[in-house]
Amino acid sequence: MTLLTGVPLLVASLQLPQAATARADSAGSHPVSVTINAMSPAAPGKDDTVTVSGTLTNDSKNPITGAHVGLHRGAALNDRSSIEAVTKRTGYLPAADGAEIAEHTEKVDRLDPGASRTFTVNVPVKDLGLNDDGVYPLGVTLSGHTSNSSYDQVLGIDRTFLPWQDAAPAKKTQLTYLWPLISTTHLTAETGADAQQTPVFRNDDLAAEIAPGGRLQKMIELGKNLRVTFVIDPDLLASVEAMTKTYRVHGPDGPMGKNQAVAMQWLNDLENAVKGHEVVALPFGDPDLASLAHHGKSVPSALGHLGPATELASKTVDTILGVKPRTDFTWPVNGAIDSSIVDVATSAGAHNVITRSDSLRDESLSYTPTAARPIGGGNTAIVADTQLSRAFEGDMSKSGNASLAIQEFLAEAQMIGLENPEQQRSVVVAPQRMPSAPQAQAMASALRNLEQANWVQPTKLGDAAKAKPDPHANRQIPSRSAYPSFLRREELPIEAFQQIEDTQTALDDFQVVLAQPERVVTPFGNAIMREMSTSWRGDDKGAAAFRTSVRGYLDGLTKKVRLIPKSEATLSGRSATIPVTVQNNLLQGVQGLTLRLTSSQPNRLDVGKSQQIKVDGGHSQSFKFETTANANGLAWVTAQLYTADGKPYGEPMTFRVNVTEITATVMLVIAGGVLLLVLAGVRIYLQRKRAAAEETDDEENGEDNGGSAADEKDGDDGGTGGDAPGQPGEPTPDTGSEKSGPSDSGEKVDR
Repeated sequence: MTLLTGVPLLVASLQLPQAATARADSAGSHPVSVTINAMSPAAPGKDDTVTVSGTLTNDSKNPITGAHVGLHRGAALNDRSSIEAVTKRTGYLPAADGAEIAEHTEKVDRLDPGASRTFTVNVPVKDLGLNDDGVYPLGVTLSGHTSNSSYDQVLGIDRTFLPWQDAAPAKKTQLTYLWPLISTTHLTAETGADAQQTPVFRNDDLAAEIAPGGRLQKMIELGKNLRVTFVIDPDLLASVEAMTKTYRVHGPDGPMGKNQAVAMQWLNDLENAVKGHEVVALPFGDPDLASLAHHGKSVPSALGHLGPATELASKTVDTILGVKPRTDFTWPVNGAIDSSIVDVATSAGAHNVITRSDSLRDESLSYTPTAARPIGGGNTAIVADTQLSRAFEGDMSKSGNASLAIQEFLAEAQMIGLENPEQQRSVVVAPQRMPSAPQAQAMASALRNLEQANWVQPTKLGDAAKAKPDPHANRQIPSRSAYPSFLRREELPIEAFQQIEDTQTALDDFQVVLAQPERVVTPFGNAIMREMSTSWRGDDKGAAAFRTSVRGYLDGLTKKVRLIPKSEATLSGRSATIPVTVQNNLLQGVQGLTLRLTSSQPNRLDVGKSQQIKVDGGHSQSFKFETTANANGLAWVTAQLYTADGKPYGEPMTFRVNVTEITATVMLVIAGGVLLLVLAGVRIYLQRKRAAAEETDDEENGEDNGGSAADEKDGDDGGTGGDAPGQPGEPTPDTGSEKSGPSDSGEKVDR
């Protein structure tokens, strides 16, 4: 029999991508598959009876007859590496698996090809021959014969672990189990165009996670009765809290959300569950510390988000749950660290970095050391145990996988205490970030069984960080080159952080012009933190699409404050007023902007001084610029908005101005024309006055002559008296009715 007895060979495989715990090919070359689905009790006492149940499946083409199910107890294992070896063993090995326990079998008369049936075998602990404390391999076999053989033989086998300890140890292993409440990014930066700023979700997937039977609902239901440390991404709380109110799902015709009651129930359940538990809050959005360390540091502002994310984390948890969380812990993905990751992780004041033993290895020790390791600079590495942390990464929806994972977890935990029973150790377990509901169920079952076994003492993460360090434990932080390549391939690229920086700069420029900047800063600031989330690992396209959507929505809001285009303007005069209109389609007012006009021909057209801009939400306002023309001709004028620090805001607006200035020569010509009109008017006036005087004299002479003159006129057929000046019937002279004086200096502006 070959066992893996060396630690180096074991840890070499621990940085592989997450996968199901390896199960033995229990059939090997055997025709029957044996699967152990449950063992109870998982850690029996001396007066208990062990019950093992499972499934038999005939994989051969021949029927199995005269068979029976039996139990085999192997020799106690020596160390943790031998536990790993048992899970990889295939086929039946009499020397390792031990003899069948007599009188505790179950008869199987016939098993047809392809058929399956269940089995249950019971054996009292006193009949197992457990003399010393330790971890024992327990095998279940099906023995019988086929049509091709006339004698009994082992036709299939499956193995599990039987941890046995007659009494509680003098120094129990202190065990801290992290219970993570983390999800993917759900909220967008977008909000509704209403006073309540209705939040918009990427999809409605979160509702399924927090609904009864959902992953996150199961985590609360199970965790409330376990002695665990809750590790929470505050973004999850903020997202669920937003779901308790009116919300909408993203899309062209995105529906309104209908899961407010589910969200309120989940938050209420969580608030009750965390009472009496230690709560650790990760920085808001669970930022990818490794990506920040390896790529974000090249972008000046990237690391600046960690401090605000930590502050927001504390405020969010306290506000929603009424609990003051610990924010002095950070958790790089998979617990993998190097020197640059530690520097970034501790840069915002969190001096405890949760890592893993396959990153900070102890190859020279024959036992598992305490988790806490001082690593310099007042920082502590909390080294989670890799085997315990990865115990439930497989498909726990299959009862056979879950049963083996539970028994292996108990075996590993017991073996840690047996390695060096005189030295108390503090062990930390950091499972996968987002366990499925079946995984959570298996984790909870293992912890309940572990507490009943009485080998360990559950402790809080804060206590684990303060535990006395083992002086022989490794404290050397790995170099950057030691970081696993498969994890590096999943990191956010430097282009992502550059895009994040550009969005932050655009947000900074936008908020300074707003009357209520918090309406924009809060949703966009949170969205920028979400862009750096660890949850984007393995979803490059989703991460890129989210970043693009955040920036696109911000640009759309920015463009709602703009200059209205103008047509050509005509100036006829030395001075004129040119209006420029600013349109604000935001719900809130804008202020602190400066509107400036620039002339392409300043010697021809002076466009005046810049103006301070303030426009209420949903309004347009025109601002008038007093201009001065110095010469005729065309001039291009550019209007541009600027922020208070002199940065251009929005797109410039350019229009043409046609200057038609009235010169001194033209004024003289006009004045001469007016003078001639005046003289003509005087002449006509004098003529009429003279004619009127003559008419009066003729009337007076007629009266003196007794009417003879009239008689004389009437009798003169050839007379021309009707044509005499001033007589009735004479045409009226045209005196001109228009205003003859010069126009005002206000001139005309055509648009």
